[in-house]
Amino acid sequence: MNISFVKYQGTGNDFVMIDNTSSQYSDLSEEVVKFICDRKHGVGADGLILISPSENADFYVDYYNADGSQSFCGNGARCSVAFAEELGLIDASTTFDAIDGIHRASIREGIVRLEMLDVARIESNEGDYFVETGSPHYVHLKEEGADDIVSYGRSIRYSKLYEKEGVNVNYLDSLSSIEISVETYERGVEDETLSCGTGVTACALVQMTLFEEVQKVRVRTKGGDLSVEACSDMNGGFTDIWLSGPAKKVFNGSVDV
Repeated sequence: MNISFVKYQGTGNDFVMIDNTSSQYSDLSEEVVKFICDRKHGVGADGLILISPSENADFYVDYYNADGSQSFCGNGARCSVAFAEELGLIDASTTFDAIDGIHRASIREGIVRLEMLDVARIESNEGDYFVETGSPHYVHLKEEGADDIVSYGRSIRYSKLYEKEGVNVNYLDSLSSIEISVETYERGVEDETLSCGTGVTACALVQMTLFEEVQKVRVRTKGGDLSVEACSDMNGGFTDIWLSGPAKKVFNGSVDV
């Protein structure tokens, strides 16, 4: 079977995007997903996304990690909005469905502003944090001389607490009250990625917890800059969370599977 695709990247987080509006690729196997995402034998990507029909919204974002597992992906969702615009499914604004529920988004001049779901609480344990932003994230405040994120990330992700379900692991480096740097080890990729939208969001919310007056944080990643806006609630959670940044088309292609 030959599959046409479009490659997109959002601050270095790269995805194979497939038009599945006719539902012809709905039964892709885990092995096919792994092959397409493989950087040596396939196309190469952090994840694969099918843009599929939805009864509840303009389209459905069917996201697969490189290992074939599924979750919500912030940067993947932003790239999906850009791809949906390319397909003519949406105009400047949209509502789409995903594994964690309905999201709103808008796109203007290549910048996608994505609504994340509310976060009920941020768990804290001895200075580290756990945040669920559509995917589970462990956030550690980076110290001088810290191990590289891959070594540290694997030590947490494969610890007894997280080995079965997995967890994404982040270093948060506070540059000022309104600006942070983030490094992320992603489960499913099992390596560092240049950027992670749900991880960036998790780290920004931790920063807003540490600096209660802050409602917007600029986030630097190795793949580029993003921003996160949110409103804190009375119970230590956050509502009205928006992730913004670029989503860029890289190339068109096709692959035999």
